[in-house]
Amino acid sequence: MLSNDVRPAAVAGMFYPGQPGELTAQVDSFLSSALPVSTTCPKVLIVPHAGYIYSGQVAASAYGLLDNYRGLIERVVLLGPSHQVPLHGMAVPGSRSFETPLGLIPIDEEGVKRVSELKNVVLRDDAHRQEHSLEVQLPFLQRSLDGFTLLPVVVGLCDPGDVAALIESEWGDEKTLLVISTDLSHYLPYGSARTQDQSTAEKILSMRADLRGDQACGCHPLNGMLLAANRRGMKIDALDLRNSGDTAGSRDRVVGYGAFALYEI
Repeated sequence: MLSNDVRPAAVAGMFYPGQPGELTAQVDSFLSSALPVSTTCPKVLIVPHAGYIYSGQVAASAYGLLDNYRGLIERVVLLGPSHQVPLHGMAVPGSRSFETPLGLIPIDEEGVKRVSELKNVVLRDDAHRQEHSLEVQLPFLQRSLDGFTLLPVVVGLCDPGDVAALIESEWGDEKTLLVISTDLSHYLPYGSARTQDQSTAEKILSMRADLRGDQACGCHPLNGMLLAANRRGMKIDALDLRNSGDTAGSRDRVVGYGAFALYEI
């Protein structure tokens, strides 16, 4: 495989351990302490994307739900916000695989071709090259599933209807899992963050597709998913709601994290 066919890990050793053994141990520890709240396989997970010491346990509360279904899910459609590249619309990669310290994940190349034909979707490797919002989900998926192809989508400034259209086009059957990557409030004092994040969580649970960037940095992919989920009459559960002041940081300026699971009825 040619080197430019692989999107190498960009934040290994920073957001999560760069050594396979250490990474496996940390993710497995998070997953083993997660408390699944449902015996039904989720269709959608909403998870945070900070460094693992800050949000790893919150993310694990969602990924832990996959334990009984690790052999069922064969494809993951992963959407997250753009932090590094100014982007209008959505971007899919030209790479044939994404790499983490745990190995290569094959890209769903047919899915990339399909969504590339949709409104406001472009092929841009630069949007993916340094983007952590998608990458930090990959080791959790690698430890939670037996094997899968990946359709990664970086979402910039974009109408929720366009995001929902992409999601609907790739909804698939029970073998497809959809993952939305987003953190919540940023850099508020601890008490203010708790109040705002609780309000945001209530909007997510009500499937309101009008969240702002100060409420959730992944508001654009999240709003699109909530729009699609509301149309489908899905069931949603809140799994965890914390911030960096609860996990590994100062309480002077915190970042909020939430985890949610959505189910088809």
